Amino acid sequence: MPLELIIAGVMLVALNFFALSGGADYGGGVWDLLAFGPRAKAQRALIAGAIGPVWEANHVWMILVVVVLFTGFPAAFAAIATALHIPLTLVLVGIVLRGAAFTFRSYDSQRDEVQRRWGYLFSISSLITPVLLGVTVGALSAGTIRVDHGVVTTGFFQWVARFPFAVGIFALVLFAFLAAVYLALEARGVELQEDFRRRGLMAGAAVGVMALVVFVLSQSDAPKVRAGLSASVFALPLHAMTALCAAGAFATLWLRNYKVARVFAALQVSLIIWGWALAQYPCIVAPDVTIGSAAAPAATLRFLVLALASGAVLLFPSLYYLMKVFKGKPI
Repeated sequence: MPLELIIAGVMLVALNFFALSGGADYGGGVWDLLAFGPRAKAQRALIAGAIGPVWEANHVWMILVVVVLFTGFPAAFAAIATALHIPLTLVLVGIVLRGAAFTFRSYDSQRDEVQRRWGYLFSISSLITPVLLGVTVGALSAGTIRVDHGVVTTGFFQWVARFPFAVGIFALVLFAFLAAVYLALEARGVELQEDFRRRGLMAGAAVGVMALVVFVLSQSDAPKVRAGLSASVFALPLHAMTALCAAGAFATLWLRNYKVARVFAALQVSLIIWGWALAQYPCIVAPDVTIGSAAAPAATLRFLVLALASGAVLLFPSLYYLMKVFKGKPI
C-alpha cells in the first residue's frame, strides 16, 4: 500500500477518535445550554463531571489530524488554510473560549450570575465550534474550492453556502446525540438517566432528518460525494450497516440498555465518517487536490510513518491509563 494512503488512513482514524471523544464533549455543551427543570443543576454537574477529567486529552486527536495534514500533505494544508481561513480561525477561537470558560466556571466565584456568564460562553462556543467544523468538511466536499497549481483560484467565502452549513448542523446534532447516549450511561439515578435518554431519542431523530437533508442537497451541491454515497460498490452495504446501527441505538435507548446503546451510537458515528471519506476518495479538497497530488516527498512520508508508529506506542497506553483512572469503576 502506498505510504500516502497509510498516512491518510491514520488521519481518518484520528478524526474518528476525535468525533467519538471530543465531539461528544461538544455535544455535552449543547445539553449544558439546554438544561432545564428542577434537575438542571444536576444535569450540568453530570456534564462537567463527565467532561472534566478528559476534555483536554480528547483534543490530541484534532492536533494529530492537523500535524499529519501539514506534514504529509502540505499542498492540501496550504489550500485548506487559504480557502477556509475564516471558519478555521473561528474554530480556534471557539476552542479557546470553550476551554477557558469551562475552567473559569469551575474555579471562579460560585455566585449565580458568574456561573451563568461562564456557562453561556461555554455552551455557545460548544455550539458554534462543531458547526464550523462541519462547515469546513462540507466546503471540502462541495467542489467549489478550486486549486490550480497549488494556488486557490476561488474566493474566501465558498463555505458560505447551504450544503456546508447543512453538514455543520448535521455535525452538531450528531455530537449532541452521542453526548446524550454517553451521559445516560454515566448518570447515577433513574431521573437523570431518563432526562438524557429522552434527549438521546430526540437527537437521534434529528440526526436522521439532517442526514436526509445533507443527502438531498448533495445531489446538486456536492455531486462527487452524492455519487460515492449512491452509486459506488460500498454504498448499499454502508447504508445498510449505518441504518442497522441507528436502529440499534434507538431501540436500546428505548429499552434503557445504555451500555449497548453507546456501542451502537459510536458505530453509527464511525460509519458516517468513514462513509464520507470513502465517498470523497481520493480527494482531500474536491475536485482538484487528491491524496496523491498533495503528498509530501517519499522521504518525508517514511519518517512520518516511523514517527506515528513510535508515538502510538506511547499514546494509546497513556490514554488507556487516563480513562482507567478517571472513567473506570471505583474499587
